[in-house]
Amino acid sequence: MKKLLLLLCLWFSANAAYCQMNKVEFEEYDLDNGLHVILHQDKSTPIVAVSIMYHVGSKNEQPDKTGFAHFFEHLLFEGSANIERGEYDKYVEKAGGTLNANTSFDRTYYFEILPSNQLELGLWLESERLLHAVVNDKGIETQREVVKEERRQRVDNQPYGSILEESMKRAFTKHPYKWPIIGSMDHLDAAVEADYKNFYKDFYVPNNAVLSIAGDLDFDQAKEWIDKYFGQIPRGTKEIYRPSIVEPPLAAEVRDTVYDNIQLPAVVQVYRIPAQGTPDFYAVSMLGTLLAQGESSRLQKAIVDEKQKALFVGNFPLNMEDPGVAIAFGIANMGVPVNEVEDAIDEEIERSRNELISDQEFQKLRNQVENDFISRNARVAGIAESLANYHMYYGEVNLINTELERYLSVTKEDIMRVAKKYYHKDNRVVLHYLPKETQL
Repeated sequence: MKKLLLLLCLWFSANAAYCQMNKVEFEEYDLDNGLHVILHQDKSTPIVAVSIMYHVGSKNEQPDKTGFAHFFEHLLFEGSANIERGEYDKYVEKAGGTLNANTSFDRTYYFEILPSNQLELGLWLESERLLHAVVNDKGIETQREVVKEERRQRVDNQPYGSILEESMKRAFTKHPYKWPIIGSMDHLDAAVEADYKNFYKDFYVPNNAVLSIAGDLDFDQAKEWIDKYFGQIPRGTKEIYRPSIVEPPLAAEVRDTVYDNIQLPAVVQVYRIPAQGTPDFYAVSMLGTLLAQGESSRLQKAIVDEKQKALFVGNFPLNMEDPGVAIAFGIANMGVPVNEVEDAIDEEIERSRNELISDQEFQKLRNQVENDFISRNARVAGIAESLANYHMYYGEVNLINTELERYLSVTKEDIMRVAKKYYHKDNRVVLHYLPKETQL
C-alpha cells in the first residue's frame, strides 16, 4: 500500500498536497562522550539501517598528507582487536545484510543494512571500528595497493575519469578542496604507521561522529545496546581540525586543455557556487535541475536532441560544506569541434541568465525537485543518511521534514538571479578534453 501511495505521489506531483512526504519522526540525544545519536522507527519492513558518519573528509587533511580520509574508509574494514582480518564483511553477509562506505570532501560514512533482529550486531561492528580498529603496517600496505588499483580503474584508465580532479585543482588555489578525495599516492607511500595512527586518533572519536539508526527497532532496547557498545568509548581530547581557509574569487576565467585517453572531445565548465544550505544554493541547485536533469532538460533538448552537437551533456551542482562548484560538461558528437559544444552550452546558460522560465517549465521543475526529495527519503537507508547529514552540517535534524520548503520557496526570479551571479565567465574554469593523439 505504501509503495502504491508513493507512486501516486510521484505521478500527481503537480499537486503539492498529494506529494507531502509523511513526517519523519525521530529521537536524538548525546552520550556523555559526545557521540550524537539519532533514532527513527519504521516497522513497515523487518530491516534496520545502522550508520555512523564522521565529520572528516579530504578537506581535513594536511597538504603534504592527502588521501588519508579516503584511505581510512578502506582500512577500517581490515578488522579490529576482536575481528580477524578479512572477517568484517563476513559478519554482515552471514547475517543476511549488506554494508558499504563512502568518503567525500567533507565527511566519511559507514553503514550496514541488516535484518532488524541483527541490530545489536551492527552496533557492535561500528563500535569496534571506532574503538578497536587495527591500524598497523600489514593492513596499511594491503590497503595502499587497493587504493592504487582503485585510482587506476576510476581515474587513470577511465575515459574522462580525471574531470573532477582536473576541475578542482584549477577552481581552488588555497582551499583544501583543490586536492582529490583519493589523494596523492606519493603521500600515502611516504606516510609511516604513526601518521595513520595519529589520523585515527584525531578524527575517529565519538565527539566527531553521528550514529544514525533507522528501521524496525525498539527505542528502549536500541538505547540499551548503544550505551553498552558506545558509552564507554573515551571522548577525543584534541580539537578537531576544521580548515578556515577562505578561497579568493577567481576574478577571471581560467582556461586549459587536458589530453586524455578518449575518442571524443569534451568541454567542462566549472562555476564557483555557494555552500550547501545557503539560500542561494537552493536556487543554484534548481538551476542545475533545469539545465540538465532528464530527457526534457534544456541542455539535453537543445544540444543533444535539436542541434545534435553533443552525445551527452550534464550540469551538477555539488553539495559541499564550504563554497564549492557546479560542473557543466558536454561530450562532442563525432566530427563536432569542441568549441561548438562550448558555444551551445553557453547559449543555454545565457538564456537562463536573461529570461525568466515559463510557468509551465517552473511547475515541472518544482515537481522534479519534490520527487527527488521524496525518493531520497523513501527507504530507511536514505533516512538514516539524511538524518546524519542534517545534524552534521546544519545542526538541525528536523530539516528532513522542512528542507523541501526551502527549495519550493525559490522563485523564477531567484533562478535567473543566481544564474547571473554565479554562471558568468569571470567565475569559471573551462577545460577542453582532447584525445591524446591530437597533442603536439
